[in-house]
Amino acid sequence: MGILVTETTKVLIQGITGKEGSKVALQMRNYNTKVLAGVTPGKGGQQVHGIPVYNTITEALENHPGINASFVAVPNFAAYGAMREAIEAKIPLINVLTEHIPIQDTAKAVALAKRNGVKIVGPSSIGIISPGIGKVGSIGGDDPRGVYSKGSVGVISKSGGMASEVSWILTKNGIGQSTVAGIGGDVLIGSTFADLLEEFEKDEQTKAVIIFGEIGGTYEEEAADLIKSGGFTKKVVAFISGLFAEQLPAGTKLGHAGAIVYGDKGSYKSKIESLKSAGIKIAKTPDEIPDLLR
Repeated sequence: MGILVTETTKVLIQGITGKEGSKVALQMRNYNTKVLAGVTPGKGGQQVHGIPVYNTITEALENHPGINASFVAVPNFAAYGAMREAIEAKIPLINVLTEHIPIQDTAKAVALAKRNGVKIVGPSSIGIISPGIGKVGSIGGDDPRGVYSKGSVGVISKSGGMASEVSWILTKNGIGQSTVAGIGGDVLIGSTFADLLEEFEKDEQTKAVIIFGEIGGTYEEEAADLIKSGGFTKKVVAFISGLFAEQLPAGTKLGHAGAIVYGDKGSYKSKIESLKSAGIKIAKTPDEIPDLLR
């Protein structure tokens, strides 16, 4: 069945009248995702690609009570308000595309979500796709079919681009995916590798998981700890980008906001050692991943 995005997923788009929200609405619909409504304050009564727009989530839910996922594509200054509105409406899954959200806003939203039993994926998330079933977010662009194929391998990636590349490598080697999730590369995110490994553990379709990590933070190490504790029992293959950063001065920022190393904390070496100690196979290049899965 995959995780997060299933046959029963019904989506609301916050910021649907904006350029990104409108574009992704059409992409999702073309991939058979059930997009029921959009919300943009002050734009209620309009339609986008035939999708009704409401001023508030409350209005949207009154007319479409089956909504169980929200895609957030609003400016960064409005992101916390949008997330809070979705959380308070008890929408179970919130996927946040928006980048450059102040970390204190993300922290407040993540804490509120946990108190309300809501799962946030993002910020800075390319989205989530369960191939052949549906997608939430911009993942896969206009036509995901050439990159993603249905199968039994889960993919979790900090990098949106690499979520697609890893999936394409798997697909061309005849290995399909159950669900692919871009969790975002910010310092603080709503769903970590460990969080989604716990979801994949419960999914009968998923037989193995690929982790695409990078230097900075400790989310990869937390995943290793989960595996060592017995919280995830299926095969895991990992690739960690950023080996070259070992030669750079401590504290150098690279790419994603979360890609900062202080001393040994978050370093390439610490991640590889933690993952190996958990019995995880490490790919030196993404092209090695299919062979390590077999």
